[in-house]
Amino acid sequence: MEMSVREARANFASALDAAAKGEQVIITKNGEPVAELGPPRKKKGGFDFERNERVRKELGLDKYDGPPLDDAWLEEFNDPAWTRELFGPDYFDDEPEAK
Repeated sequence: MEMSVREARANFASALDAAAKGEQVIITKNGEPVAELGPPRKKKGGFDFERNERVRKELGLDKYDGPPLDDAWLEEFNDPAWTRELFGPDYFDDEPEAK
């Protein structure tokens, strides 16, 4: 459905009804589209495990043969000293630099 700004202003309820039924309503100004009114997009919620697995295979990460990522590794990873060693001492510095 297409309607001018004037028509949309006068018939907003019918435009909303059309959008609620799944129809896209194009609002035009001087014959040019300026807005669309339609049903809300459905949000895809949660983590996409299938995409994650596909990307891991594409990047070759499914063939990881490094050290085991066990509890000892996780404890070292979560240690702030290790993070500072890896990223540098200023990584978590939230203070802006003085000018």
